[in-house]
Amino acid sequence: MLVQNFLENSAQHFPAKTALICGGQRLSYAQLDQQANRLANALQAGGFGRGDRLVIYLPNSVEAVLGIFATLKAGGTFVVVNHTTKADKLVYILNNCRAAALLTNRRNEKLARDLGDQVPSLNFRIISGSPASGHKPEISDESRNLAYLQPLMESAPATQPINVNIDLDLAGLIYTSGSTGDPKGVMSDHSNVDFATSSIISYLQNTPDDIVMNVLPLSFDYGLYQLLMVFKFGGTLVLEQSFTYPAAILKRIEDEKVTGFPGVPTVFAILVQMDLSTYDLSSLRYLTNTAAALPPSHILQLRDKFPWATLYSMYGLTETKRTLYLPPDQLDIRPDSVGIAIPGTEVWLEDEAGQRLG
Repeated sequence: MLVQNFLENSAQHFPAKTALICGGQRLSYAQLDQQANRLANALQAGGFGRGDRLVIYLPNSVEAVLGIFATLKAGGTFVVVNHTTKADKLVYILNNCRAAALLTNRRNEKLARDLGDQVPSLNFRIISGSPASGHKPEISDESRNLAYLQPLMESAPATQPINVNIDLDLAGLIYTSGSTGDPKGVMSDHSNVDFATSSIISYLQNTPDDIVMNVLPLSFDYGLYQLLMVFKFGGTLVLEQSFTYPAAILKRIEDEKVTGFPGVPTVFAILVQMDLSTYDLSSLRYLTNTAAALPPSHILQLRDKFPWATLYSMYGLTETKRTLYLPPDQLDIRPDSVGIAIPGTEVWLEDEAGQRLG
């Protein structure tokens, strides 16, 4: 299965269902699929094709989601870069992945216009929103190959592009933070993403009735996979910018009747200190944690605050996405354990010569 099929299949089975809630926007699967088709067709008309990289330099947003799936539908590889990344690191990533296109916002329009000499591979840049009057909607030879997202999509057909990929083609490049050097791009092909999403969905027991809240950046594999998983099982994703305003997030969980909340230790450290009695969070079915282990004291406090919800502790690397998870019934027994291999994974021991033991 190709990753764009996640959206396409859900659009076929649940066309009118709300797929994405972001700020004040609510889009159905059919709407998202058609908009992604339009952008994909516009990209292809501009010469973007199989294997080309499109860098998405945006905060969590509808436009970022469209950029991911339009890139895939056009046969390319998406690269989501954290919107707080400094210009020098952005230029490094653009050159390192040989980006053919950049999708960003008005805030970064000057930066996008000035990248020509620094990134030779960059054929065109797309700015979210609409242009001032007088700009052409096409990706063409207009000033510095710059186009605006809204008119670009309006000018393109909503027909589904023909899939040109195989499952061994790259779907995405996920760049590490580069805290100890230059950022490094982790390659994930379509089969990698398909396996990882299916495995995690199976142990979380996700169904189309699930509504998942994501406060994590789409540039972080943990945040990105919330989007990919939800679209694969046909649920609803509530996409937020961050956890900067916890009270607003909790109110959103209550209002949208969120069933799944993925977090990291810093998020849960804030939650356990809050008075949650004024919120109805009874819809939450599960909480997940990764990035670092939860302190045992926080596990106890989370169980006390969410006694009805299942808490999953998970471990992984960007290179493999998810590797291990701790079955919830083992969390109290061995809270420091990284768990067992995720479903579909084979584990064995080898001696120094590389021979299997046992």
